Amino acid sequence: MSMALNTVYNNYLSTYTPKALTKYDTHKKSELRKVYNSIVKLNKDAPWYLPTTNKSTQHYAVDLKENARDLHNTIAQLGGLEEDNSLLSKKSAYSSDESIVKASYIGSQKPKGEIPELQLEVRSLASSQENLGYFLPNEKVALAPDTYSFDVGVNDMNYEFQFTIGESETNREVQERLVRLINNSDIGLRASLAESEGRTSLRLTSESTGLGSDRSQIFTITDSHTSKVSGTVDYFGLDYVSREANNAEFLLNGEERTSSSNHFTIGKLFDVQLTGISPEDKTVQIGLKTDVESFTDNVTHLIKGYNDFMRAASTYLDFQSQSKKLVQEFKGIATVYQPAMESMGMNLTEEGTFTINKDQLRRSVSQSDNIGETFAYLKNFSTTLLRKSDQVSLNPMDYVDKTLVAYKNPIASRNYVSPYSTSAYTGMMFNSYC
Repeated sequence: MSMALNTVYNNYLSTYTPKALTKYDTHKKSELRKVYNSIVKLNKDAPWYLPTTNKSTQHYAVDLKENARDLHNTIAQLGGLEEDNSLLSKKSAYSSDESIVKASYIGSQKPKGEIPELQLEVRSLASSQENLGYFLPNEKVALAPDTYSFDVGVNDMNYEFQFTIGESETNREVQERLVRLINNSDIGLRASLAESEGRTSLRLTSESTGLGSDRSQIFTITDSHTSKVSGTVDYFGLDYVSREANNAEFLLNGEERTSSSNHFTIGKLFDVQLTGISPEDKTVQIGLKTDVESFTDNVTHLIKGYNDFMRAASTYLDFQSQSKKLVQEFKGIATVYQPAMESMGMNLTEEGTFTINKDQLRRSVSQSDNIGETFAYLKNFSTTLLRKSDQVSLNPMDYVDKTLVAYKNPIASRNYVSPYSTSAYTGMMFNSYC
């Protein structure tokens, strides 16, 4: 049962929201209760509609909800959920060479004392383990027809894979089936086929990188003690390690350090992503940008989040008539603030997106005596977008073409709640799995 549910959610996440999750995607019980109460309130007097069964419409509703969530998170990352009026005041980090090290600031927005600058020299990147099997011709499998199995050990967890080899199956057909079997299992390995001169090999790569102090491999494959017929590990060469996992090695302010991942934090101040190896004796400097640069980055990030949402919504204009209503509502919000934003280098296009003249924006920020007061309209713009994105996320069905069945009686003493009318996308995830 748990494996089936994993498959459902993996399909949902890979199909509709291939985006990294943030801390704003976790919620307290009180926040979830607030969402539930909002849904109940929306449904209390909502009309009755026929259920949505069209696949493209269902995809649109889920996609709309997820893009609204993404816009919400963009504003939240800029301080939009804080109560201390810190919206757009988030500090930004810089890296002197982002082809080697990328950095972002994760410390307090009101740090005590001066934030130190760091020097990094990357000597090697953390790498994943790769197993590459034998390159076999596309001929009939040389193993006898039967049910086979092999065991995979990953991070102290053991998994058994069972599969059947038929009478006339070829090497490639079995390899392709193993690729699907392993990828659908979601155990931390990715499988693919490697091809060379008409022959195919099964390639297995760990999703994680690096090794702990007591480990020599991230994963192992064996069939010496498996429950079904053995022999596939030797036949396909699944246990051959073609690339060993390695830790990242670097110098931090001249001190040698290692990390099992290329992505880590330093002193609860900087989130660091190693992306390349440093030239000999060349260091990358990491530190905080000036307030002018940080504010410019925040505004650019806000406008990018708004533009991404508008472009995503506009892709459905030719297929979903109600998407025009959504685009017009967001464009209407932007139009209210258009005059002030144009004077700062942000221009509204006919499609409802913004272009940014970064030099003009940076100049406007640097010439301001009080950034907070000068750009107060941007905070109002962000707050309005946040409320609107929450509304869309709560009720994406408001922008879906629906067939009205009946209005509820406005003078009835009591109207019963229909809890899924405005949030039908919650059931759409499971339509193909029930």
